[in-house]
Amino acid sequence: MRFADLLAMSLNNLRRRKLRTALTVLGVIIGTASIVVMMSLGIGLRELNQELIESYGSLTAVEVRGDYYGMAEDGSEPNYLTDEMIRQMEKMEHVDSVYPMLETEVIFIQGKYSTNTTLTGAPREFLEQIPLAEGSLPERGEKELKLIYGNSVIQWFSNGRGGGFWETGELPDVDFMGRPMFVIFDMDQYYQSMGDGSVKSPKKYLIPTAGVVEGEVTRGGNYAYSVYAELEPLKEQLRRIFRKKPIPGQPTNKKGKAYPYFIYSSCVVNVDDMEHVSAVQEQMTEMGFRAYSSSEWMEQTQKQSMMIQAVLGGIGAISLFVAAIGIANTMMMSIYERTKEIGVIKVLGCDMGAIRNMFLIESGCIGLLGGIVGIGLSYGISFAMNRFQSIGEMMVGQAGDISRIPWLLSLAAVGFAVLVGMVAGFFPAMRAMKLSPLAAIRNE
Repeated sequence: MRFADLLAMSLNNLRRRKLRTALTVLGVIIGTASIVVMMSLGIGLRELNQELIESYGSLTAVEVRGDYYGMAEDGSEPNYLTDEMIRQMEKMEHVDSVYPMLETEVIFIQGKYSTNTTLTGAPREFLEQIPLAEGSLPERGEKELKLIYGNSVIQWFSNGRGGGFWETGELPDVDFMGRPMFVIFDMDQYYQSMGDGSVKSPKKYLIPTAGVVEGEVTRGGNYAYSVYAELEPLKEQLRRIFRKKPIPGQPTNKKGKAYPYFIYSSCVVNVDDMEHVSAVQEQMTEMGFRAYSSSEWMEQTQKQSMMIQAVLGGIGAISLFVAAIGIANTMMMSIYERTKEIGVIKVLGCDMGAIRNMFLIESGCIGLLGGIVGIGLSYGISFAMNRFQSIGEMMVGQAGDISRIPWLLSLAAVGFAVLVGMVAGFFPAMRAMKLSPLAAIRNE
């Protein structure tokens, strides 16, 4: 018997019992939709976690810190991050580039508002990664020092009398792009002048603004709470201000004198591939530095997400298992109702495999129809869930779609529904094969 004939007979039989077929298909629809929606929640949760981690730094970057404060943890000679050390790191295997970071504490003043925070000098290649809402990076090779303010830095400005954001809930009247910003670099002299009238206040420098980081003030982000400047202009500015005096924050030798070179507080080591991050991080640790990477956090969250996804998928699979029982029941009932028909087919010399295939095709069609409609229902449920953007923020603190259905998941779900249907119909099909032709014909 040709496959087309078997398919036609199977579809005709399903049409003859419309209500039973519809109820069985409904079970498959619910089962397919359940497992797809549950899996999509697991996928969405995992991807939201990854997006959250990526927002705080590259997954292929390793942050390295040395003994910036002049003493190693074991009491040995300090392990400083110098230009020479940076060059050594750049030659290491799997390292694409190294960005030295120079941090110095400064005071920003605009009108009656001020704040002390960290000014970070970084190479231009690092600054080019920062998304700006206003302004632009200084021209390449420009020697004038210009600043890039994080989108949340404004929160720290205060008038000194309880008039800051954290006290009033209102943002201070500070305009980075529209008004001049004064910067005090000599923090030591500033605090001495406050306690001793004989010490004059340090000089204020008018530093222009290059740009402001993209993002809402209260949203935060990887670059939100820092002020950045291009590394070389910052170094030149510090040399001009302090000349031969020790630069505040920079380590000094045992005699209290400044080193003839800059010592970086940290550096960002960019690895060529995420697979090599752990190896490079371990090398940095062996060199005596403290090394951190987002990949550690990523691995932990991925394990948690995979466990959650497995649990959610298991819950959805229960629904599909129940649907499989319904398919098996439908096929068994069909065999009992068509016992005489099966006997006649056998007497006419029909191949036993054709009888088995006829019932497998019926159960497979139920799975296929239920799978396709179930996928459509899944997309509808997913769309409705994603309309509520607060769900993603509530679960992982990251805005975005919490339910995500890749096309491979849709294809796999339909295939799985067909497979479940055929497996559920296998034993009834085998029973149909084993029916005695004479007994089947006598059956009323």
